[in-house]
Amino acid sequence: MISAAAVAVLIYAGLRTYPVLGGRAPAERRQLLRQSENYREGKFMNQIPTVMEKSLKENAKMMADFIKGNPRGRPEQPLAVETYRPALPNLGRSIVADGSTTEGASPRVTWFGHSAVLIELEGKTLFCDPMLGRTPSPFPLFGGKRYGSRLPAEIEDLPPIDVVLLSHDHYDHLDYGSIRKLKDKVQRFFVPLGVGAHLIRWGVSAEKIEEHDWWEETAYLGLTLACTPARHFSGRSLSDRDATLWCSWVIRGQESSIFFSGDSGYGPHFAEIGRAYGPFDLTLMECGQYDPRWAVIHMLPEETVQAHQEVRGKALLPIHWGAFTLALHDWTDPVERLAEAARSRDVALCTPRIGETVHIGSSVLPSSPWWRSVTTAK
Repeated sequence: MISAAAVAVLIYAGLRTYPVLGGRAPAERRQLLRQSENYREGKFMNQIPTVMEKSLKENAKMMADFIKGNPRGRPEQPLAVETYRPALPNLGRSIVADGSTTEGASPRVTWFGHSAVLIELEGKTLFCDPMLGRTPSPFPLFGGKRYGSRLPAEIEDLPPIDVVLLSHDHYDHLDYGSIRKLKDKVQRFFVPLGVGAHLIRWGVSAEKIEEHDWWEETAYLGLTLACTPARHFSGRSLSDRDATLWCSWVIRGQESSIFFSGDSGYGPHFAEIGRAYGPFDLTLMECGQYDPRWAVIHMLPEETVQAHQEVRGKALLPIHWGAFTLALHDWTDPVERLAEAARSRDVALCTPRIGETVHIGSSVLPSSPWWRSVTTAK
């Protein structure tokens, strides 16, 4: 008979070798991470107090709520997905919304569902949080499935990717299978501090990875990329909570600028980012997987609109919804509440279908309530 202790040791050893959980920076690299102003008391921290610990009673209630579930938490049938088509070279000039012109193909973004967004900007292709897997879980049998039956494009059909931007290491943003398939298509990965160790374990060359702290700015291929704060947390296992940093990203070209929020609770960092880098032609803002019990790390929709205004965004495209059920609200609640808040504040809202390409600066943005025609589970 194998003792319980021996079984525990075997399970622990197995998990330590399970690649999906990611990697850990070597000791000398961890020592460098500790020099960050955002690293204190043995872990990375938010700008302002962000308490997530709950009482035993609160945790039990939350667990019961998740076990019970919400019958309207996901669509009844797979969502229809539009097919992504790479941009064609534009040898002339593009007219943007204010009547001015810009050389080359017009900048555009394509939402792949959840927080995965493909950006084509001034001849460069960037992919934000390219989680293209079926399940946001280290153990696919136990994770909720993607709403759509297919992606706008399979990874092998995507064009070469100049830049991948990662916001943090949670499974619904950083996916082992996606990175393994993408890594040879990507020229450079830009990630927050510590996240590079996961990529290196998964076969990405260290020379292709740049790690950044908040407020660090870099120039690459004619673009300005800035790693900016978010209010969240990190971790892929029971032993690495807040061992890596989380962030948002500023993407600025010669003519257009984009803000990608990553995951974040509401906080003063949005106004700080707006003062430093705004205005933005388009914001890709978290909206979904929220609950009042964890609002410090995931904004409520009304806060998303407020944050968009504070970063000085022109048009708002909601992300972090439409692909997975990771919270208890109806699957359409995020966009319905966001649309109401946007109307009340006169905010330009962009609501493309998954796979529908949006041209930045266009005077006409996709804004149809397409989700209302989707049958929701009863």
